[in-house]
Formats: sequence, structure tokens, C-alpha cells
Amino acid sequence: MPEPHDSNRIGRRGRVLAVDDDRAMTEVLKRQLALDGFAVEVSTDAVGALAALAARSFEVLLTDLRMRGLDGMELCRRTLALRPGLPVVVVTAFGSIETAVDAIRAGAYDFLTKPYDIRAVGLVLDRAIAHGRLCEELQQLRQGSRAARVDGLVGDSATMEDVYELIARLADTDVTVLVRGESGTGKEVVARALHQRGRRSQSPLVAINCGALPANLLESELFGHARGAFTDAKSAHTGLMMKAYGGTLFLDEIGDMPSEMQVKLLRALEERRIRPVGGESEIAWEGRVIAASHRDLDLAVAEGRFRQDLYFRLNVVEIELPPLRARGHDVLLIAQHLLERSTVGRQLRGISPEAARLMLAYDWPGNVRELKNCVERALALARFDQIAAEDLPLRVRNFVPADTSTDDLLPERLITLHELERRYVERVMASVDGHQATASKILGIDRKTLYRKLQQWRRARPPDGD
Repeated sequence: MPEPHDSNRIGRRGRVLAVDDDRAMTEVLKRQLALDGFAVEVSTDAVGALAALAARSFEVLLTDLRMRGLDGMELCRRTLALRPGLPVVVVTAFGSIETAVDAIRAGAYDFLTKPYDIRAVGLVLDRAIAHGRLCEELQQLRQGSRAARVDGLVGDSATMEDVYELIARLADTDVTVLVRGESGTGKEVVARALHQRGRRSQSPLVAINCGALPANLLESELFGHARGAFTDAKSAHTGLMMKAYGGTLFLDEIGDMPSEMQVKLLRALEERRIRPVGGESEIAWEGRVIAASHRDLDLAVAEGRFRQDLYFRLNVVEIELPPLRARGHDVLLIAQHLLERSTVGRQLRGISPEAARLMLAYDWPGNVRELKNCVERALALARFDQIAAEDLPLRVRNFVPADTSTDDLLPERLITLHELERRYVERVMASVDGHQATASKILGIDRKTLYRKLQQWRRARPPDGD
């Protein structure tokens, strides 16, 4: 009984040119691969195949090696001369593998041996098409077809488009903004973009890490102090808040601010007046406030570790930065951007396809900061004119993406329910480009619970190392 025909599936997996001088074989390939979702054109000779390649666009060439007239080896060579980036998969008899190896050396992507399982053909074609698309994207990156979108932020994924739109809408206002995101995602870059694009750009932007200092020193750094306020206060000190007068105050890692300082900060923001430590009078303050945190502030409020009134004062509008693992091919765009702006003394022209594949598969727990470290490492170690797989850290080369499949039910291959949950949640997060609100709806849990799980799994991750 023939399989049902679904026209919506044809071409979904890619466009294939299949070449074999056995017409019956080409028809079988065309019918089966079409059912599997490929758009297939066939040719029974190499000359006709070359004409088709010159006239139409394909994503992979599948050719038999032994054919009458122009053979598959010569077709492979001429195809690579005509279309250098097109993956070629060659087919040979089991006893002629040496010939297939020669084709690989000549530039073919992969080979199949007869007889073959038609399902195996589809898997090889999938890999070849993915390789070709990656090579094309890498070529576009080397040609500089895409660049930074907003003042140091690089990427064109859907989640970053949302970020760019918010920055554009908020930049020329004085609304207080809370920037959320994991460490290394670029929260300070967003704060600087908001400042530089706004009407306060000619005034200073002053940043302070709220978790880097104990409460007594943080108060003096933020509000300043009067002469004689404490033992070492031999002269008056202007605080960072006053240094940001008329400009932008960036409160980084606000979630780490000691609780006693949260009360004082709230009062200063509400009244727009500052009292330096040991001072007798208050000073009027004017400026914009942007805060950032990698912590789950909703959870911190619920657990009493962060004041709810301060949270609402800071979270007038929220910008959430997605983790790098949820930004897809932005990884390559950022890496190329870093290569082009390297200051380590040498230049590389790009990234090899194998290195790019590994970089796309890796989950980047340290986000953009880790990627920058990786690129700088590769620049120092690269022996050729592009980043190769061997130039990447072992943690990137050896990374195995999560797989939630339970088809293999061998006891030693089974995983715990906790691990299955983690892998499934990560897969959902990746499928929705890191949108926690969307992911929480799909998973049927509230956003606070999802964020807490993600943070717990992140803390449980073993330390990175080469």
C-alpha cells in the first residue's frame, strides 16, 4: 500500500540533485526521498547534472561514482569548481571504498556504499545540507554581511530583536529599567546603549557593583561621606550617585545589595535626595536609574531577601537578555565580530565548519564572556588562518548535547527522572529562543519556578576546565 502523499513535506529537508545512470535507481531515490521530505531532481548522466547545477539551486549533490561517459569522480571535481560550497555525497560499491576515499580527498563531503538503507541516505543528506548551510553562513560572516545591531550588542536572533526594540523605545525616556540575565550576557552593554542613545548621553554614566562592597563601604561609595564621618575620613568624598548627577546611575548586581542598604537606596530614589555618611544636610539628586541582576529577584522578594517596595521601584520596565545557548547562530556572528576586532596582535579570516559546528552545539554556561575567552584562546593557538576545532577548549570539543530520547531502554543507558526533567526543560528553552514566559506556559509551571530550576541546575554544573 503506497504511503500517503503530503505536499507540505516536500522540500522541507532540502533540495537534492541525484545522479545515477541507472534510471530505475534514480526513480526509486526520487520517490523515497520525496516521501522523506526532500525536493529531488534526478539526472542519468553527469553532463545533464552539470547543466542542472548551472541553471538551478541545490543544497547537495548525490552521485554514483561508476557511470558511463563522464564518471562520478569527474562530476565531483567539476561540481566543486562550479559550486565550491556545494556538498557532494558519492555512492560506490562495497568493494570500491578506495575510490570513495579518493573522492573525499578531491573534496567530496561524504560517501555511501551499495547496497544501502534508504533511511541512511536521508541522514547523510541531512548532515551534508547542514554542513553546506553552515559553510554558506560562515562565508557571509567573513564578507561582513552582518554587524553589531546596537552599540556593542551583536546578533539577529528573534530574542535579540525584541531587546533592540525595547532599547529603541526606552532610550530617550527617563523610565527606570531593570535588566535581567545570566552572568556574561551583556547587561552593562544594554545599560550603556540606553544611556548613549538617550538625551542624557552628554552627561556621565556611572556604574557600581552593589555586591562587591560590604554595606558600610557601599554606603560611602554610593552616597559619599563628610569629613570626619569615620576614622579614615580625612576629607569629604563625593559619592557615585552625585557623580552621576544629570546622567545615568547603573546599579549592577542589585540583587546582591545588603538588606540594610536597600532601605537607604529606596529612600534616596523615592525622595531624590541624598545624605552623605556623617553629613548634616541632604543634597538634591537628579538622574536616570538602570539596575541589573543575574539573580531571580521575584524569588528573593518571596523569600524576604529583597525588599518588595525597592523591587517595584526599580522594575518599572524590564529587559530580559537571553542566554547565549538560546540565541542560535548568534554564536557565530559574535565570534566573527570578536575576530574582526581582535587586539591580540594577529588576525584570522574566520571559523572552520567543524569548529562552527562544535560552537553551535555547546551550551555556553558563561555566555558571551565565555565565548570571548574562547575566541581569544583560539587566536593565540591557531596554526592556520581560521579557528579550527583543535583550537577550541576541551569542554567545547567534548560537549555532548542533551538527549531526552528513551528509545534505548538498556538499564545502563537510562537516566534519573531529575536528569530527564533538566534535559527536557533545556530543550523547551532552546525551542522558544530562551523566552522564559513562553517556556513556563509550555511546561505548565510558573515563571518563578522555572527560573529557580534553571539557577539550581546552573549552580550544580561542574567547574569548567580545559
